[in-house]
Amino acid sequence: MLKRALLLLAITTLALTGCKSSGQTSGNVTVSDSPSPRVVATTETTTSLAAPGSAAPTVPAKGSEGTSTTRLQGVTAVRLADAEKGWIGGKGWIARTDDGGVKWKVQYTGAGDIGQLFALNDQDAWATEEAAAKLLSTHDGGAHWSAVGTVPNQAFLHFVSKQEAYSGNAQTVDGGVKWKTLPVPDGITGDVYYHDSKNGWAVRQVKDTIEVLRTQDGGQNWKTVMSRPTVATLTGAVIRSAGVDDAWVELIGESGMTQTSYSLFHTRDGGKTWQTVLVNSTAGGGPAPGFPVGDTSGPKNTGSKPGPLYVVNTDVAFMGGSCPACDKPNSVGWTKDGGKTWVNGTESFTGYGELLLGMADANSGWLITNDHEQPSVMYTTRSGGVNWNKVHTFDAP
Repeated sequence: MLKRALLLLAITTLALTGCKSSGQTSGNVTVSDSPSPRVVATTETTTSLAAPGSAAPTVPAKGSEGTSTTRLQGVTAVRLADAEKGWIGGKGWIARTDDGGVKWKVQYTGAGDIGQLFALNDQDAWATEEAAAKLLSTHDGGAHWSAVGTVPNQAFLHFVSKQEAYSGNAQTVDGGVKWKTLPVPDGITGDVYYHDSKNGWAVRQVKDTIEVLRTQDGGQNWKTVMSRPTVATLTGAVIRSAGVDDAWVELIGESGMTQTSYSLFHTRDGGKTWQTVLVNSTAGGGPAPGFPVGDTSGPKNTGSKPGPLYVVNTDVAFMGGSCPACDKPNSVGWTKDGGKTWVNGTESFTGYGELLLGMADANSGWLITNDHEQPSVMYTTRSGGVNWNKVHTFDAP
């Protein structure tokens, strides 16, 4: 429970640093504003799963001529297979690129917005349609997409093989046709993350203490592996894992004045030791979860609110930052030593909608900005975030 009286006194000591960085920077980030080609849709075979009675699909069928009339507006999901190949989804469509985002092929049109994309490689990929919780899959690079079932929740979807996947505490072993529920501890905040059928992580707040819990027996037993006193109310949690004993845990605190406080921790050894990666306390949101009022120690990500977290491996993670009060609200920072040091990129990007981030490895990745009034824009990096190049401007809203 946040001690309001104490916060009012302490807020004056917090710098209003929503748009500034205290991390070490590395190089100058540059953006190329060269003209971006319009979307090119080919005559690739496409399976449309539009609901009965809905409008006919606009993607050409196999053997037809011409280009797709689907407008790529409002990108909602992104996933890379490698630095050149990958997919994006939007409001009723999925498209693929094979040249790093310069040209796109519309492969699927449907009735619902694409919520998530996940790819094992450049052939096997999955997508979710939010409205009906429909799960789509392709095993030929997107030439054909088919409905395989529904997802049981909106947690982070990740496949470990063509058949086995996890979405929060739900598991499938038949490619998404059927799901079973795995146990979770009482009183959790955010979604549980299962790395595999045995190993999982969860976060909860018990009075004035935040706990990170781990299971190694499929949820039958949970052990507290990190406990931190807090004066902040935990409002959310994001967990990612790059190995059996690896976990990146983002704790989201309170919000105010377009600012949200948060912290990020990392363990490589199953929770025996933890590295503090980020401590983003704000004047509007108060102290970061797990830290006392007035504590300004620890690295700080650029921005006044957390952006997307993308974990590449046990050493490398990227995270976006958001500053709604800034002219260019989006930024990206990273660690490449497991969280011991944090680097804030020096470039900021326009767009007041959701920021999307995907990385193929420690050096290559895609950044897509969104806006309610302006087109979505895609940038790529081959330098681990140091330099970004503008490669595509999508259709205007």
